Amino acid sequence: MTNEVHSVKKVVYVLIDGVSDLPNPNLNELTPLDAAYTPNMDYLAKNGCMGEVLTVGEGIAPQSDIAVFNMLGYDFRDVRYVGRGVIESIGSDVDFRDGDLALRGNFATVDDKLQIIDRRAGRNIQQAEATDICRTLEEKIKLTDIEVSFVIKPTIAHRVSIRFRHASLKFSDKITNTDPDYGKVNGMGTAKLNLGNSRIEKAYAEEPTESAVAAAKTVNDFSEQAIKILREHQVNRRRVASGIPPINAILLRDAGNTSPKLQSIRKKYNMNIASIVDMPVEIGICKVLEMKTLEAGNINDYERKAATAIKYLEDTDGIYVHIKGPDEFGHDGDALGKKRSIEEIDRLFFGTLRKGLKSGGQLMIISADHSTPCIKKAHSADPVPVLFSGEMVKQDASTRFTEKNASIGRMGRMMGSMVLRTGIEMIRNETGSLR
Repeated sequence: MTNEVHSVKKVVYVLIDGVSDLPNPNLNELTPLDAAYTPNMDYLAKNGCMGEVLTVGEGIAPQSDIAVFNMLGYDFRDVRYVGRGVIESIGSDVDFRDGDLALRGNFATVDDKLQIIDRRAGRNIQQAEATDICRTLEEKIKLTDIEVSFVIKPTIAHRVSIRFRHASLKFSDKITNTDPDYGKVNGMGTAKLNLGNSRIEKAYAEEPTESAVAAAKTVNDFSEQAIKILREHQVNRRRVASGIPPINAILLRDAGNTSPKLQSIRKKYNMNIASIVDMPVEIGICKVLEMKTLEAGNINDYERKAATAIKYLEDTDGIYVHIKGPDEFGHDGDALGKKRSIEEIDRLFFGTLRKGLKSGGQLMIISADHSTPCIKKAHSADPVPVLFSGEMVKQDASTRFTEKNASIGRMGRMMGSMVLRTGIEMIRNETGSLR
């Protein structure tokens, strides 16, 4: 333990993406958290208290963007959410202005009947391939409405950000997704249960306005041309020859047309909170909330992320860390892989934190943005565990960071928008007020 005790306690807030799960037959009916060897998180659990969290709301299987906003204390019960497309555009440094139409896209593999074979094109996409494909689409797609221009930007792996702009019309975002696995309620993306045998859908206007009809027509025009162009693309010829799923379609979802206007996180909590995030959606959220993003290596560089958190905690009131790993194994239905990912995070990230942080010098909050059960291969509405650990915390009988311990923890069940505020109140009850 190297750091001195702080006169003002700090917050380390860690969201492990999609880590929560359900009992799995490949793990003797345990969840990956149950089955994983996690001595560092177990230590924190024994020195804290637990509860369950509905990250967005009862019966809602949220996407990461709306879930993270809620877990940072921002809910959208009384206002329409701007949509993930806008947040990812901001996070991807795509020029966006009110009246544009922004969407999140997935590179995917479809058959000749547009049946979806793999919604992530095998999770085997090199950045050079994604860049080549996007450059070709920008060069070759000629939209029917000559007043519409577009930008398509590859981000990480199968993810892509797309923005349409009309020269004389403001697009409406009241359109449906072409991605059949996701719906939209009041601007908020929700996951559907992955039943398989799904096809790319057409976008439809949800209101009989010129701007909504134009938006749907533009999205369908783009999608149809992209499929035709990608069939014979050189990248796909190489991939097929190598036995790799082709990137021959783009699934679009979560249209948005308005810039978000939210209170900064500093003003909301009277705290200086920095972030360690990797994905465009979380980067976009941090930009919107005016939260400094720290450089901390690649997605799986857990030791560096922990070291960066330790270093910058000296100069901030708190650090928000978003760890991606387990979610992708959940989507792939790989329970053993998810278990191994959790063990790696415990050893490299939480192990490094335990060695580097002064015991009792901070409040640790550990939770998830949503549950991604391997047996469903999709986000679910199940509650996720939350742990508050530190010397200012009244302990309960928790012994491990698992769904089972969370279900009997003394914190009970809470909404995602209350998690960070609850932790801050624990600190303020201990120390008075934060600087």
